[in-house]
Amino acid sequence: MSPPVDPVTADEKLPENADVVVIGGGIVGVSAAYFLAKRGRKVALCEKGRIGGEQSSRNWGYCRQQGRDPAEIPLIMESLRIWRGIEAEIGDKVGFHEGGIMYLAETDKQVAQWEEWLEHARQYQLGTRLLSPAEVDQMVPGGTRQWRAGLWTATDGRAEPAMAAPAIARAAQRAGATIHTDCAVRGLETEAGRVSAVVTERGTIKADAVLCAGGAWSKLFCRRHGVELPQLAVRSSVLRTGPAPEITDGGVSAPGFSIRRREDGGYSVAFGGASTFDIVPDAFRWMRAYLPALKTEYKNMRLRFGRRFFEELMAPKDWPLDGPSPFEAVRVLDPDPDGSVLDKAWSKLTKIYPAMADVTIEESWAGMIDVTPDAVPVIGPADGLPGLYLATGFSGHGFGIGPGAGRLAAEMVSGASTCVDPAPFRYDRLVGNTRAASAA
Repeated sequence: MSPPVDPVTADEKLPENADVVVIGGGIVGVSAAYFLAKRGRKVALCEKGRIGGEQSSRNWGYCRQQGRDPAEIPLIMESLRIWRGIEAEIGDKVGFHEGGIMYLAETDKQVAQWEEWLEHARQYQLGTRLLSPAEVDQMVPGGTRQWRAGLWTATDGRAEPAMAAPAIARAAQRAGATIHTDCAVRGLETEAGRVSAVVTERGTIKADAVLCAGGAWSKLFCRRHGVELPQLAVRSSVLRTGPAPEITDGGVSAPGFSIRRREDGGYSVAFGGASTFDIVPDAFRWMRAYLPALKTEYKNMRLRFGRRFFEELMAPKDWPLDGPSPFEAVRVLDPDPDGSVLDKAWSKLTKIYPAMADVTIEESWAGMIDVTPDAVPVIGPADGLPGLYLATGFSGHGFGIGPGAGRLAAEMVSGASTCVDPAPFRYDRLVGNTRAASAA
């Protein structure tokens, strides 16, 4: 079941031309469209389904700095600056609340990992601190066990995934962008070796620059145009409760469960970092590149082999632009939630916090997360096809970092000075490593 998403009234008329076409109506795509429009660029955003219909409305809702890859810390700091002021700026609700986020540790090994991460974080003065067991009990009361420690960042927050992308899309429209839903981009046209137009199911838009922010679909789109994008997809499951006692005003993540307080008084609940991965042909193709991540995350990963392997094996690598594309066949990617994973999360949560035992479970859903080998996104130009830019591979970290990533992408497409150093997100870091691994 897909979570309900705030509606966006789409623009009916497709423009003949634009300075930039954004592909994808998730949090990153709509943020990029908003910041491009604010810069006075003529922007058209095309979404094959609905705004925020896939992972941007299906995530936990965390807007966190703590635990981030050091490469992402400056960008999440910029993103939180945007989150804190965006409702006043756009006059619309995204549900942001600075309630803090806490990670709970069961073992000394986890505590040691956090201490190592704190060495990276101190230079940014995030205010993250390690809590004693007594401090954890005081801040997250009512538990039946004592944790080894807690990692706490008071300036982290949460927002409402079903509200955020639509609100920013509406702000982009007010700033001059056009938003086109149920409008799949079939592919690109080129002249003299660079992007010259975008071909959609409704017609062609001439454009010198295209930003692909297609999430789990980006790999397929790029492959059609000869752009190698090392990206796999994992399935993450979430459930929503009815009104519940306040364990936390923000988010708490522990081994076995993660919760996030919602505006409606309930919680979004997931199984920590657990994901389901359907083995596909590209998993073998890029195996060496992904092995380090698999070794780190194997305890949280459920591997499956089945129908999806053959679906991707038979998926077209190319298609004519004057007929239906694979993107029109699936308007909204809506995978089934993994009930066994959610059952485990709910069981552990209610065992440790008994006050949740009588709370009703209202619904559950799943989303597909686009994952790179190093779990850091690609933001910037795609080598080999001038005019094509990417903002994808956010590896489950994309919602909170989305507004900042959208701003960075808009600045790079515009040729402007950037809010943060874009070097950690460059495309060639992945392609070079993947080619080397494939050749080994």
